[in-house]
Amino acid sequence: MPSTLDAADSPRKTAKLLIDHFRCPEDLADFTVAGGLSHDSGYFRLGPDVICYGQCSSCTPAESPKESLHDAREHASVDGPSVRLSFDPVQIVDNLRCERYYTSAQGKGVPTANNFVKNMYYLARPYFPVALRRLLQRLYFRGWDKMSFPTWPVDRTVEDIFEQLLVLSMKAQNVEKVPFIWFWPDQALSCTILTHDVETSAGLDFCPQLLDLTDSFGIKSSFQFVPEKRYRVPGSLLEAIRRRGFEINVHDLNHDGHLFSARDQFLRRVERINHYARQFNALGFRSAVMYRNTDWYDAFDFSYDMSIPNVAHLDPQQGGCCTVLPYFIGKILELPVTTTQDYTLFHIFNDYSIRLWKEQISLIRQKHGLISFIIHPDYVIDETPRRVYSELLKYLCQLRTRGETWIALPKEVANWWRLRSEMNLVKAQGSWSIEGKGSDRARLAYAVLTNNKISYEFAAGS
Repeated sequence: MPSTLDAADSPRKTAKLLIDHFRCPEDLADFTVAGGLSHDSGYFRLGPDVICYGQCSSCTPAESPKESLHDAREHASVDGPSVRLSFDPVQIVDNLRCERYYTSAQGKGVPTANNFVKNMYYLARPYFPVALRRLLQRLYFRGWDKMSFPTWPVDRTVEDIFEQLLVLSMKAQNVEKVPFIWFWPDQALSCTILTHDVETSAGLDFCPQLLDLTDSFGIKSSFQFVPEKRYRVPGSLLEAIRRRGFEINVHDLNHDGHLFSARDQFLRRVERINHYARQFNALGFRSAVMYRNTDWYDAFDFSYDMSIPNVAHLDPQQGGCCTVLPYFIGKILELPVTTTQDYTLFHIFNDYSIRLWKEQISLIRQKHGLISFIIHPDYVIDETPRRVYSELLKYLCQLRTRGETWIALPKEVANWWRLRSEMNLVKAQGSWSIEGKGSDRARLAYAVLTNNKISYEFAAGS
């Protein structure tokens, strides 16, 4: 259900939303909501390209993003030190990050395929040759390219909303620059993580070779293992992965596609999942087939999750979080999947190149976001897809050499984002400094207002 605005709390919560994102000083403009919000949630715009979902006081929101959408940006105004809006930014961002726009449209908690069809598919899936799976999935995903929201191939709506709110705040305060703590450590312009979900025994057997290939480029990655039924993970493999500086995480429980089917079953399964987290010494989790229900995440004993796609047009559970940066869902940090999975690239698109990945990398880097990949050992065993993966590794190395991305383990990214969330900017004798654990790697930056748009620059000497 959409949240109901508490008028007294809205200015404080909106300011906190911006402070949490930018880690900037607290003296932002006062944000208020003009008029009563619509009874129902729906779609509207902020400018020509930014689609939002939620309640709005300046219109009756549309039921579909394909309709002609009202532009709430036209009703935003600066009144002295205050900014008047016709929507609640906290609600809007939450609706996107937690995909409430999609679950509300479906009228249920977890949108999935028809249960009977899904059950039959997962029963028979282990016996399907890849060619048959490919055919069935292409039929299932027909029309995906006509979906207008989220935006393919990368959706950056949440970042656009934050920047628009900051523009309004800066106008209200009559300032041209706002200091903030840069998104990544050591002035990195973006961040990249590589993850490997091991789905089958064939993929398990290929892990040592994938480990060698990735390591040959000086890149470390994480391996997500299914702890029950699919295969038995040798202790020697786990030891080798850890010894070489890679990471181990938990991938669902048994990969049957039913983790989120029912609350009671989920709670029983999550006890086992949390047990394996302790056994593997794993900090991260990813569900099978990217099924998810963020309202249940509080049951997980993980530092971070990696189950929410940025755009989910080609996933059984559609939707997408519409952001390219990490964010908190309660106590858990979400590291969204921001690029197309290898299986989709190879077997749905029949594309054995890195063209799409390079396009997505470029779009993510424009917002200084997290570039995250899922490369399954199961799907890069053959020479052709393995060559494509090698090309990707080579390209990422080039970006790293040019200082354009920080290639890190997921646990390193989660640790940094948690440290950054506790840092503060302090002004003394006219100069800003960063305080808090890990601040030695943090960098002072400025959001600069030019022609109604935000650009970023590092402080001199950073």
